Order: sequence, then C-alpha cells, then structure tokens
Amino acid sequence: MKENKYPKSDEIKIRGNQIFSPVRKIWVQLTPEEKVRQDFLRVLIDEYGYGIDQIAEEEDVTGRGSAKARADFVIWRTIQERRDNKTPLIVIECKADNVAIDRRVYEQGENYARLTNAPFFVTHNHRETKFWRVIHDKMPKNIEEIDGIPHTDATDKEIQELLNRLKIFKEDEFADLLHQCHNVIRNREKKDPAAAFDEIAKILFIKVDIERRLRKGKARKNLFTAEFLDEQSELHTDPMNVLFNQTKEDYKTDKIFDFDETINLKFNTAREIVKLLERYNLSDTSEDIKGIAFERFLGRTFRGEIGQFFTPRTIVEFMVRMVDPKEGDIICDPASGSGGFLIRFFEIVRQQILADADRQYQEFKAQVEAKSNISKEKKAELLRKRYDEIQETLDPKRRGSRLWNLANQYIYGTDANDRMARTSKMNMIMHGDGHGGVHHHDGFVNVNGIFEGRFDIILTNPPFGANVEESDIILESDITTDEEIERLYIREFGKLYIEAQARVRAAKGKPIASLFELPKDSIGRVGKTKTEILFIERCLSLLKPGGRMGIVLPEGIFNNPSLAYVREFCENRAYVRAVVSLPPETFISSGTSVKASLLFLQKFTEKEQIDFNAKQKEADAEIEDKYANEIASKTTRLTAEIEEAKKAHDIEKRKASQKELTAYLKETDQKKKAESCALLKERFPYPIFLYEAEKVGITATNETDQNELYPNPNMPNGIKKSCLELYQEFLQSPKSFLQEGANDK
Repeated sequence: MKENKYPKSDEIKIRGNQIFSPVRKIWVQLTPEEKVRQDFLRVLIDEYGYGIDQIAEEEDVTGRGSAKARADFVIWRTIQERRDNKTPLIVIECKADNVAIDRRVYEQGENYARLTNAPFFVTHNHRETKFWRVIHDKMPKNIEEIDGIPHTDATDKEIQELLNRLKIFKEDEFADLLHQCHNVIRNREKKDPAAAFDEIAKILFIKVDIERRLRKGKARKNLFTAEFLDEQSELHTDPMNVLFNQTKEDYKTDKIFDFDETINLKFNTAREIVKLLERYNLSDTSEDIKGIAFERFLGRTFRGEIGQFFTPRTIVEFMVRMVDPKEGDIICDPASGSGGFLIRFFEIVRQQILADADRQYQEFKAQVEAKSNISKEKKAELLRKRYDEIQETLDPKRRGSRLWNLANQYIYGTDANDRMARTSKMNMIMHGDGHGGVHHHDGFVNVNGIFEGRFDIILTNPPFGANVEESDIILESDITTDEEIERLYIREFGKLYIEAQARVRAAKGKPIASLFELPKDSIGRVGKTKTEILFIERCLSLLKPGGRMGIVLPEGIFNNPSLAYVREFCENRAYVRAVVSLPPETFISSGTSVKASLLFLQKFTEKEQIDFNAKQKEADAEIEDKYANEIASKTTRLTAEIEEAKKAHDIEKRKASQKELTAYLKETDQKKKAESCALLKERFPYPIFLYEAEKVGITATNETDQNELYPNPNMPNGIKKSCLELYQEFLQSPKSFLQEGANDK
C-alpha cells in the first residue's frame, strides 16, 4: 500500500502570478515553463498514478549542486527506493511550448538519465511528448523511442517488456489503416491501385474538410461517421457524394476537383472506409505521424507506377538546404509531384520560426531576470505576458500570424497530373498544411499566384524526355477562372496578377511553347521542345531578380554540344552557383535510368542584369570590330568570285565559292561567339562550385545507403566534409576554396 495520498489535479492551483508546486509544496512564479511542468505533473499523478513522495522536482542530477543540471522531474518506483537513494526509474525534461523539441532536447534528457542511471526519460511540452529508453551499456546517443513509460504499479516483468519493446510507431498504424482502406476498395470494387487511391484521396479530403469545419465552429456534429451515413441513407440515395459536394465547394479555390466529379464507390464500400477512418482525428494527430504515414502509404501502394513523381528524400533534403530557405521566402515547384520540396521547405522554415520565437522569449527572460529592482511576482507577470504575445504571433489559425503566413502565403506548386496534384495537396495537409497554393494545372501556364517574377525560391524535378509539341496549345480551360475566385486573386496579387493572366489570355489557341524563347528558331518559328528545356526557362521566369533555383536535369543538358544555346540562355540571366553530378542509380527506384545532375542558379538582380548586358554588348562589339575587316575582305572576294562564275556560267566554280563563303561565315560566327563569351567571362567573372557525388543515400533498389550530400550519421568513410558543407565554405570564400581544391573531400 502506498504511504502517501495522491493529490488530485484540481488541487494544483494557480493564484494570480503564482502556481502551486505540490512536489516542492510552495507557490512559485507562473512562468510559461512552470505552467508546462505543473500541467505534466497532473498527467503523472492522474494518468500514471505516481505519488508526490515518489517525485523530485528541479532535482540536481550531478550530486554537486550544479544549477545547470537540474531535471524537471525525477521519479522513483517507490517511496522507499527514493529514501534509500536508489536509481530512479524516470527522468523528465519539460520545455516551454515555443521551444522546439529536437535532438538537443533529446540529448539533454539522455544526459540526465545517464547521470542518474534511469532507464527511461521523457521530453515534453504541450506540442509534443516523447518517451525514450536509454541503452546504458552503450555509448551516449544510444537511445530508442518507445510507446510509453511504466505506470506506478507496473511489475518488474511489465517494465522489462516495455524496455524490450521498441515504439510501435503510430504512423505505421495509420499507414496500415490507409493500406487497409485501399485493399477494401480494390477487393470490393476491382479497381486498379491508382483508381483505388483516387477514391481514398477524395474521402480523406472529406474527412479533413469536416474536421476543419468542426474546429472553426461551422458545424456542430461530426458528419464523418458510419452512423451518420446510415441516417442519411434514408434521405439520400448517395449520402457520401452529398458530403463530397460540400467538400468540393470548400476547396473550389484550389481547383483540385472537377465540377462534376463524384466518389465512385458503392455505398457499403464507402461506409466501410468511413468506419475504418472515423476513430482517427487527423486535426489532433501530429504532422510527423500523419506525414510519414501518408508517404509510407503512397510508397507501399504504387510507387512503382508513379515513381517518376517522387524525388528521393535525400535529394529533396539536399536541394532545399542548398538554397537555404528563410522566413518570408516564397517558394514554387511548377512540377510538384508528391510535394516533397514544398513540404520540406515548410518544415524547415516552421522550425526556424519556432526557434526564433524561443530566442525572443529567452532574450526577454534574461533581461527581466537581470533586473534587481522588481519583485519575483512582477517578473513572472512580465514573462507570462511576453510569452502570450509571442504565442499569438505563432498561432497557425490566426490570419497574418507567422505560421499562418507560412502555410497560406509562401508556398505554391502545380502539377499537370490531376492525381499528383491531389496527392501533393493531401501530403501537405498531412504534414501541417500549406496546400492552398497547390493546383492541378499545366506548370507552364500562369495560375493563381504562380506567375513571372514572383518567387524567391524555385525547386523542382521536372519530367524528362517528353516533348512539348506545336499541337500542345493553350486552351480556354487553362485560363478560365470562376469570377469569385478571380476577384480573390486580384485582391491578393493586384496588378501583377492581372498582367500575368493577360499574357496567357493573349496566347489562347497558340502553342504553349509560343510563351517561351527557347523553342523558337532564328526567325521566330516555334518547334517541338524537350520538356526539361522549357522548364528551365519557366523556372527562371518565375524567379524574382536575385531569386535562387535548384532543378534536377538530365546530364545531357550540361555536356551536349547541341544544347549549348540552353546553357547560354541560363548564363545570360543568372549566376550558375553549383552543379552537382549524381550517380546513375539515384532515380532508378523512381522509374528512370537517366543520369542526372543538380543545377543551382541565382537570377541576376536588375542591377546585375544591366551590368551583364552592357559588358556582353561591349564584348560582342569588340570581337565584331576585331573580325570586321577580315570578314569584309573575305566576303568581298568570294562574292566577286560567285558573280564571275555566274557570268561565265561556271556552275561548279559558283557552287564551290558559295560553299566556301557559307562555311567561312558559319565558322567565323562560331569563333566570334566563343571569343566574345571568353571575353565576357573575363569581365564578368565568378566561380562555379562543381561536385561529383558517389553516395547520395539511396540505392537502385530504394534501400538506404551512405550519403555524402549533407551532414548525417551515415557519411561514407574518408569523406571529411559533406557536399553541402563544402558549398557553404565555397560561398564564404570562393577563391581560397578553389586554391585548396573542391574535390578534397
């Protein structure tokens, strides 16, 4: 029998600027950190059954009185074990809500657990709680996430089972459930994997929409239940499509569903899917769990069939980090596929925002605590007020907050494949949102906020090998927008949007390629063009002056002599910052064997473009002047020979002279171009980072491999610095870097 009475949670009280600590039996200042701590104490008492006398708070874990090593809570199995100074069972590290629970916090919790020899530790704030076991017979950083901590009455056997049981990831459970839904449709409706996925995607959109309306108070009853469908089946022949019609209306600005689109499932099939999914509240499930689960489901379901739409995670991670996104950057992927680049951008910038919020709070806290002329109560009041102010700037539901802007103003994408457009939208919703700027639309044609000169960052892996034909024309459907939505976009983007749409409307009925320069020959005719070539021009045009771009391209773009005009097009508009060559197997698991490289460009600012154009004009004029006399002399002589041959009716001589003149002018033109280009590079010089990667984290069979692209635990032997680290050094000091050698890994 326990020796102490457990206090109930309602006995843990707040009084003005103070909160009561039942463990320390004192009133303490109500800081944001203290609120998190005392709230979690309620969980330990009410849910896990631990008594106050089993718990130490603000416990020194070094034994030397160091204020820098105090655990929020240390818990013993029994009161007696605590009295006997035995090894504790659990160490708990709490953080304020605006502190991101990341590897540093995990390492802090592990350090405290190792100092006390505790087998378990917990990292917690209101955003996230994770449970860990420490492997004490191995070096530090040997920890494993598990699915919980022991209750107070757990037996030795139960504790050992918990220690031996790795966390059963909830994302696996959810991914399995989605796969189960997929199989229900395939088995009952005999649909192929892709068609079955389409139906699941529609139902997931319904679920997300209903939860969103519930959260906003626009609905009082959860309509996403089998019970509700049964009720409605007495009123409607197809209640699932009644719900879907509402969802289409709510998502109409996203242009993701056709007006007449329906859910193509029998009632009992749809009801079974709803029954399987209804117990999951996606709104309350963490983004990590939903996002990973959805991507695993996609991979298991039909990666082989639509693999070309999936860029390997390691390549996504590397490319996003190479362009170094910051809060306020606006990103676009005009061939968004499953949304990998947009999702990772969202995650990285969100982490930056949370870290900055924590920095603001910690700086304010240091200033307040340094003041000796105000009371502890006043300090706590100031801290709580500042904390609430910062939290308000983070509220993702409040229009204009930092996280709302990130999700609704900074992320755009489009995909010409309707299935992938839906997939990327749902993928983003599962990862925390940002889906509103993603559309089912031709990536070459303006839509919503996707138009020229708008973006700080472009990241994309466009389709390879296909052609844009002369017969691919701009249709009415490419430019038609609902009047209400049109007004919304005009309010949002103003004159730039109107002008962008006018450019497309003026080209209605003409080839899509007519919007671009690269497909045109010397007299302006439009021919068929490789898709990837058009995407290069499209991406550059979408960038703001000074914007950054990363694009996956087949290696031929970089070394094929016939494509020199494409390289010249890029160099005339942007700095070539880096070219990273990838091993041939990188994209095999995604369905293509083309050897690819990554091209990173930075578009000239307006001032840089003016400077470049002036120097290009000077170089062209200088080389033109250099050859002017020679060309005039040679042309005069050969023209005279042609005329003499005509008079003499000497056909052979005329043809020979004409051929010589044509060859000379062509050869001289190429020579002038080469010399002008060389002269321009002397007068507009800048270094380019080149790297040939051998290990990029993925094998040809989609297995995890060593990765030299960015810092990670699986770097190849002998690689001193990752490609990303070398590139960052290169940006800091290109000249010294080049002297040391970029390939000295």
